[in-house]
Amino acid sequence: MPPSTRRPPPAAAPAANRSALRTLGEWCARHSVIVIVLWIAALAGVQAANKTVGGSYSDDFSLPGTSAQRGKDLLQAHVPAAAGTSSQVVLNDAQPLTGFQAQIGQSVAALQQLPHVLSVQSPLPPAGQPAPPGGPLATDGLTGYITVRFDTNPTELGEGYLDGVDAAVAPMRAAGVEVEYGGPLGELARPAPDDRLSEAIGFAVAIVVLLVGFGSAIAAGLPLLTALFAAVVGLGVLGLIAALSTFATVAPTLATMIGIGVGIDYALFLLTRHRQNLMDGAGPVASAGQAVATSGRAVLVSGCTVIIALSGLSVSGISFIAKLGAAAAVTVVSAVLGALTLLPALMGLIGRRMDRFSVRKPVAETGSAPGEEATGVWHRYARRVEQRPWRYLVAGVVILGVLTVPLFSIQLGHIDDGADPTTFTDRRAFDLMSDAFGPGSNGPLTVVVDQSAVPADARPALLTSLQQALTGVPNAASATPLQTSPDGAVLFGTVIPADRPQDRSTTDLVDGLSDTVLPQAVAGTGAKTYLTGTTAAQVEFLDIVSSRLLPIIAVVVGLAFLIILVVFRGLLIAVKAAVLNLLSIAASYGVVVAVFQWGWGGPALGVSGTVPIESYVPMMMFAIVFGLSMDYEIFLLSRVHEAWLRTGDSHGSVAHALEITARVISCAALIMVSVFAAFIVSDNIVIKMMGLGLAVSVLIDATVVRLLLVPAVMTLLGAAAWWTPRFLDRVLPHIDTEGESEVAAVEEERV
Repeated sequence: MPPSTRRPPPAAAPAANRSALRTLGEWCARHSVIVIVLWIAALAGVQAANKTVGGSYSDDFSLPGTSAQRGKDLLQAHVPAAAGTSSQVVLNDAQPLTGFQAQIGQSVAALQQLPHVLSVQSPLPPAGQPAPPGGPLATDGLTGYITVRFDTNPTELGEGYLDGVDAAVAPMRAAGVEVEYGGPLGELARPAPDDRLSEAIGFAVAIVVLLVGFGSAIAAGLPLLTALFAAVVGLGVLGLIAALSTFATVAPTLATMIGIGVGIDYALFLLTRHRQNLMDGAGPVASAGQAVATSGRAVLVSGCTVIIALSGLSVSGISFIAKLGAAAAVTVVSAVLGALTLLPALMGLIGRRMDRFSVRKPVAETGSAPGEEATGVWHRYARRVEQRPWRYLVAGVVILGVLTVPLFSIQLGHIDDGADPTTFTDRRAFDLMSDAFGPGSNGPLTVVVDQSAVPADARPALLTSLQQALTGVPNAASATPLQTSPDGAVLFGTVIPADRPQDRSTTDLVDGLSDTVLPQAVAGTGAKTYLTGTTAAQVEFLDIVSSRLLPIIAVVVGLAFLIILVVFRGLLIAVKAAVLNLLSIAASYGVVVAVFQWGWGGPALGVSGTVPIESYVPMMMFAIVFGLSMDYEIFLLSRVHEAWLRTGDSHGSVAHALEITARVISCAALIMVSVFAAFIVSDNIVIKMMGLGLAVSVLIDATVVRLLLVPAVMTLLGAAAWWTPRFLDRVLPHIDTEGESEVAAVEEERV
């Protein structure tokens, strides 16, 4: 090994100076078999328990206290048969459906007998009567739909419930009628999410990157093995938690995506420090202990930052959103635990055989020891930035600005079933309904009027006023006559939008009915109006999410600002981190809007047409991206801070930190980009959005931000970057991010 890459071996730290992390790392490396067996037992245990008592996942958009929920509750109390969650069983044949009267009658009766079914409406009129216009049978008689109302969301009933539904519709299918499930029943019938292809793609790219970066098969395999173990254990724990509380269907995929991404990253940073220690002559146990005590601290701080960012989603006050953040946090916790315990155990087990199966000559983190003048390519690049910082700063801001432009036309909404693959039964049901009854038939709105406070003699006039108000409403295709509940307390009816549920015009229709049309129709009568149904609930969900996005951004940015301030004790450093992360996130939003909403490449990704940005995606992306971007921020700044404390040279510290972190951060970023991008092959469009958005954000953060903006800003700030007001310095706690004090103690002991 060249002398310039070799440093004196780290000595054992004095017992008084040994940190808990060093002790943990050395113990795991020394008792590697025990630790590995415990992890295997944990994996087997949680998976077995998950299969036995684990919960299922369901998209529950229940919003207590909203108009949609109150309307639903009113129907449940006064008209149970019209309440609950409705779903369609769509029928189609080349011959009129009236020719299948017996089979349809059998299926309707069988569906009525299923558990949790409140009511079933046949598409066929009574024998001898014509089909009413606007009813569930198309004018040509070839398409119709059975409306099934459940006392709960069918997606919560588990896949086994479909067996009963399939058995009930078997007579129609046996007669040759095409039968498709729409709405929540169609979601239940979707194939179970299979992330194996995405995981395989991500791992394949990671193997190549790690082989090139480390030059060793063993060194390349350890981060992957650690991340996989930790992610599987975390998913098992999530399944057990799901037995106690309902999580969204995208929760396990999201948790997998985040868990594997950060798991590889965390293991990579520790392993890089460990290999450098081995090259410096340290023993495997001592080296593992020092890696955990130094880089392990940064992993711990970074993991806490990601978890805090995800916890910020609870500010939304929406359990659906907060639980998605909690699901991702579970695998982040398991990733941190895997990096701090399982990886040291594997490092101890392998010992000095780390580079036995090498594809190229192993290299150190840098060719220069601390205090020596670095001459590497990244050092020279940093010096060029130092000479013209404004040029690099402006270039970085311009790039981010161009990518951000599409963000200003963002349209939030809920992606309907018409964007799903045609292999999904709910997509086929959507198309059949659109062709036969119009696209708005896939998102009916239920009008509910509480007239219990209206005098009996005034109710006929109220009914007339409401019926007139619902005639000719903009963006509405039709409205059924209002019906009265058996007790006379409630009026209810259906409004069919003119366009599909995800269109902006449908959102405008819901807002117009809720805010203007219905309230004006009952003004002065004492009646109260509500709009309910799946589409109405989704629009209300959108309104709530939109109104709470800025508070979440403020909370997450504020918490991240405090973390950077406490860790690095530099006020301007914390401001810089917050601003640059906001810019990179805005740019990634812009890319997502251009691809999915503008359609620039959406069809190539398997998206049918253009779609709005799913209402909660920006919120989720912000929390995840902001947390993940702090990974590289903390790892880079910790090395800058370490060099600055040692040399007092603010410019040289940036150059030195860039040189020693460039290879490992580039590898980590490329791996995380590949892991996230691999999920674009998912059939779930929300997962496609998240995968693309996260991949782009990491790519931007690791290139534009780290290579252009950070060195330029750090150069312009100079020593002022580390300035902290005296009153803050007195109250802020001291956090030793990279174990500088422990390294100093080792150096002191060596002397």
